[in-house]
Amino acid sequence: MSEQDVDEITDWIVESGLLGLPETEIIDGVCQRLNDAGTKVMRVQVGQRVLHPIYAGVGFLWERDKGAEKVDWAREDDTGDDRGMSTSPFAKLFNEGLENWRFKIEGANEELPFSILEDLRERGATDYSVYATGFSKESIRETRMDKYAEGMVSSWTVDNPGGYTDKQLAQLRRVVRTLGLAIKSERNHSMAQVLLEVYLGKDAGRRVLSGDIARGMVRSISAVLWYCDLQGFTKIADKTPPDELIRLLNDYFENMVEPIHAAGGQVLKFMGDGLMAIFELDDSDDADICRIALDTVEETRRRIRIVNQERAAAGRPTTDFYVAMHLGDVQYGNIGFKDRLDFTVIGPAANEVSRIEAMCRPLDREVIVSSAFSRAAEKCQDRLVSLGRYALRGVRRPEELFTLMPPDAE
Repeated sequence: MSEQDVDEITDWIVESGLLGLPETEIIDGVCQRLNDAGTKVMRVQVGQRVLHPIYAGVGFLWERDKGAEKVDWAREDDTGDDRGMSTSPFAKLFNEGLENWRFKIEGANEELPFSILEDLRERGATDYSVYATGFSKESIRETRMDKYAEGMVSSWTVDNPGGYTDKQLAQLRRVVRTLGLAIKSERNHSMAQVLLEVYLGKDAGRRVLSGDIARGMVRSISAVLWYCDLQGFTKIADKTPPDELIRLLNDYFENMVEPIHAAGGQVLKFMGDGLMAIFELDDSDDADICRIALDTVEETRRRIRIVNQERAAAGRPTTDFYVAMHLGDVQYGNIGFKDRLDFTVIGPAANEVSRIEAMCRPLDREVIVSSAFSRAAEKCQDRLVSLGRYALRGVRRPEELFTLMPPDAE
């Protein structure tokens, strides 16, 4: 591989990073260009820890006949699995504070120090090199493996006779460091997108990342509004240890949020033991969206029954939830202080749905919907029954409220 080849490969990596190409495309392109330049790359592995509520890291595996594949791995705290990192050549980098470690497989007659090297030798590999590429002043190779390390680790395996020359290793180091810059750029963008979606909601996160960040930047939408909270949560909180209370909230929220997301709804915010969600009407048929929202309530109730059975069997506190649904126009966007904003919905309809939900307990109903929702739910009239008209706090006119028909009702 000539110096001109190295310059062309690193220039291509920089250009790809500026264009925001996916990591799999960049890694695939680098490996193909290295092979075209005469470096017989047969296998490349790239890994990086990430800021994500579910995944501890992301990895990429490239093989000559398969191309690049992305693999996310779960947090060690949840699974106890470190994806073999503690017994891999990468561990040597962390444990010994190395930036690079190379093992010449060809000609090694003794037992190889890592099982992956034995596997590669059987496949015809001749040389193996691993790198730690740090992204911060605290070098990745100075960071313990069980701690978040801001950087990239990679391994590069070749199968040409004789393996790497010293010149090729120096050239590969240049390529790896430039690749680290491109991976860092794309990964930072991906992490920003994920974190915004996790904390704001998928649509709100997308809008913020695309530039809807100025205070007062809102748009008017029509939506089914969903407002719910847990029954008797204050009493439960008074007699439940903090750690167990957090587990309770997570158990119930998981089985409330998943059905909403699966049905196309968006959870906008959590408020203590409650949450606000919307099903945007957009150009969709209002009756269909209302049917989907009612189906989501039924699915949520089914899942909560299962959760209560499991928690009761384990001797843990159980509860249920109240939910109200309303339909109306709201303002959807940024409100708040200039440097502390909230992406949410505001307007009379948003206030009214919380007032309707407050009627669940006095009326002894788990589900209550407004007259506006009932009128729009043309395909579900047989599932709703009137509760009568009620004066809602802060609402000028009495509102007729409806609830779900009991399953055993005629």
